[in-house]
Amino acid sequence: MEGGVPEADVSAFRECLSLSWKNPYVLRLAFSAGIGGFLFGYDTGVISGALLYIRDDFKAVDRYTWLQEAIVSMALAGAIIGASVGGWINDRFGRKKAILLADTLFFIGSVVMAAATNPTILIVGRVFVGLGVGMASMASPLYISEASPTRVRGALVSLNGFLITGGQFLSYLINLAFTNAPGTWRWMLGVAAVPALTQILLMLMLPESPRWLFRKGKEEEAKEILRKIYPPQDVEEEINALKESVEMEIKEASDSDKVSIVKLLKTKTVRRGLYAGMGLQIFQQFVGINTVMYYSPTIVQLAGFASNRVALLLSLVTAGLNAFGSILSIYFIDKTGRKKLLLFSLSGVVVSLVVLTVVFHETTTHSPMVSTIETSHFNNTCPDYRTALNPGEWDCMKCLKASPSCGFCASADNKLLPGACLISNDTTEDQCQKEHRLWYTRGCPSQYGWLALIGLALYIIFFSPGMGTVPWVVNSEIYPLRYRGICGGMASTSNWVSNLIVAQSFLSLTDAIGTSSTFMIFIFITIAAIIFVIIFVPETKGLPIEEVENMLERRSLNFKFWQRSSDSGQVSTQKTLSL
Repeated sequence: MEGGVPEADVSAFRECLSLSWKNPYVLRLAFSAGIGGFLFGYDTGVISGALLYIRDDFKAVDRYTWLQEAIVSMALAGAIIGASVGGWINDRFGRKKAILLADTLFFIGSVVMAAATNPTILIVGRVFVGLGVGMASMASPLYISEASPTRVRGALVSLNGFLITGGQFLSYLINLAFTNAPGTWRWMLGVAAVPALTQILLMLMLPESPRWLFRKGKEEEAKEILRKIYPPQDVEEEINALKESVEMEIKEASDSDKVSIVKLLKTKTVRRGLYAGMGLQIFQQFVGINTVMYYSPTIVQLAGFASNRVALLLSLVTAGLNAFGSILSIYFIDKTGRKKLLLFSLSGVVVSLVVLTVVFHETTTHSPMVSTIETSHFNNTCPDYRTALNPGEWDCMKCLKASPSCGFCASADNKLLPGACLISNDTTEDQCQKEHRLWYTRGCPSQYGWLALIGLALYIIFFSPGMGTVPWVVNSEIYPLRYRGICGGMASTSNWVSNLIVAQSFLSLTDAIGTSSTFMIFIFITIAAIIFVIIFVPETKGLPIEEVENMLERRSLNFKFWQRSSDSGQVSTQKTLSL
């Protein structure tokens, strides 16, 4: 509740489930707004599979790594803009209108992508989709947070994270469903218009955030919504607490200058909130999650699985684990707290990244040799291999790295035996596969491929419950009400900028230094993230949003992260006594 500080434990999860029959209105608000998270997740997942078939249709995309990265990353560039203006739109026009605008942009982008006749038009559609996703990424959790009872706020905001992963999982199912359909990737990308249109229809029937309405002086409308959200015995207490909070905020606003970045950074509570909120969003991306989600089929191929369909099918497993992890987050976030969940998550990510680093190192250094006899069996030898001074030293990996126009046709007897280094084109691929051989252009045959899948699975299992959802929950509750829109926009922007940097550089890094070295970089970044969480991220479990500001004002560094900080405990105690 707004006016009290209930003890947040496992009963919060049970209470969240009981809302399905006690007060379905709250869940209706959360799920309807959470479709924005679903769109975010669907776009993340669908492009990873669609990219495999876009490369087949547009040969320039297959030939140039930077063009593949551009198709993925231009959506992120759009999301940066969407998140940047999203904070202002949220504060100026309301959370509901921001979500509706995001859906409209996403719908337009999906239609443009499905109808694209060349990579340029496809990239334009990706920008529109990115604008919508960027706005929704902050508007959806903000709307859910402000329309949720305090006791289950963490669990309900985690629903947004669950719908993100649910969208990723569904995108892989849809990718598999359309692998044999005419226009494969066009269907994959175009289907995204359906949930966008669905959310538009649902949000038109839902109210604005009660906190935003109070802020704009529409008190009666806000009170009516609060009466639907809270039990009758709690409504007046909640109304008074929210009214008091907003009046204080308005008074502060009237006594101060226009909000600016300088003013934000000079305000201690906002500055400390931004350290935690923006830092978590940045580290969420730099520990490598969206390289796994955007490029998981490609990573599976790098691990030695040649078929597009097999790569998609195995990637579906990682997406399913991601969704399962989000369900775990809903259970644990109000039981264990935000901070401990983050540290457990990051520690597991380090372990899984070590596994991936070792596996890809072994895969790269122990790839099958290239056989002159096997190669001469075909009439289209890779030019680089033909002119090589030391062809006897060539292996599969050297063949693939020699030129984008070279591929490896595995031995018909055993994929680990010496194979052929050939020109990479449709004719060669058909010739290779007609002899029941596997054709490789991204990775090489390996006996360690299954270990890479275990590493990916571990990564998702550890990442999803903590780093996957907690940064969004923390950002929805850590900022003072007056600055919540602009600070949320800044944090979302930092997330998308980081996402863009990682997505735009991942394939280039793997080409330049190798997959194993790329994952090793993520290990060091994750260790830095653990140190950051211990020092800068406060525990907000069980605190009403209005009391988080007081906690940040008094907070000192608390290295004993397994204990509740004395400052937050003092705030809770004072609030309880005041009741």
